[in-house]
Order: sequence, then C-alpha cells, then structure tokens
Amino acid sequence: MKCSESKYSQCLYFSSNALARKMEKLAVENWKPVDLSPSHAYLLMMVLEEPGLQPGSLAGHLQLTPSTVTRLIEKLEEKKLVVRTTEGKQTNVYPTPKAKALFPELKKCVDHFYKTCNEVFGKEEYNKLVTSLHAMADKISI
Repeated sequence: MKCSESKYSQCLYFSSNALARKMEKLAVENWKPVDLSPSHAYLLMMVLEEPGLQPGSLAGHLQLTPSTVTRLIEKLEEKKLVVRTTEGKQTNVYPTPKAKALFPELKKCVDHFYKTCNEVFGKEEYNKLVTSLHAMADKISI
C-alpha cells in the first residue's frame, strides 16, 4: 500500500516518518560501499572537511544529541577513522590517514545519493522538499 493510501495519510507525524524510513533504507544501501551507516559517514565527512571539530559542533550540524555523537565517534575510533584529542577542557576530533584515504569513496557515495534522490523526486522537487523540511523543522523548538 502506498503511504498516500493509508488511513493516516493526512498526519504529518505518520507521513514524515514514512518518508524518513524509506530515505533511511535508500541511504543505508547507498553507503554500503564504504561500510558505514549514513550517520557515521556524514560525521566522518564533516571531520575530514574541518579537522578538529568539537563533538558539540558536530551534534549541532548533524541535528543529533551529544550522546549519539559520542557513540558515533567511538565507532569511528574503533574503525581507526578518527582520533580525539583533549586540549584543556576541549575535545577535538581529527581524521586519521585511513579516513583521508577513504574520502574519495565517501564523496562518490554522497554524490550517488544526491543523484538518486534527484532521479526519484526530480531536482526541483527535491530541492523544494529539502528547503520546506528545514523550514518546518526550524519552527519546532523542542
């Protein structure tokens, strides 16, 4: 059954979660070549693009809780993709040489993901959807 045919199709909670589940499946499949979950991959790309980021900054950019970011960082440390350093009271996250070598593959995955999304939704509709979702999310202050 299509989401639009559901009894709850007029409910934003239901519809946004249905979309999120489908996007998660698409993203997980997309990131298989680098053996990372989407959340791990996006966090790692941020650290590669801005070495030395602090976990709080990562949490803000990724819209995740600090404890979730800590767990993601720990997994990336286990995979030898990032290291944390402590400078006074600040913790900074840096990519390892292994992560730097993986960066071209990460870029291919993200490019492929955007290409797939643009094919599914159409480029203009995809961009409108993303913009609309950001605006809606920004209105909720929880």
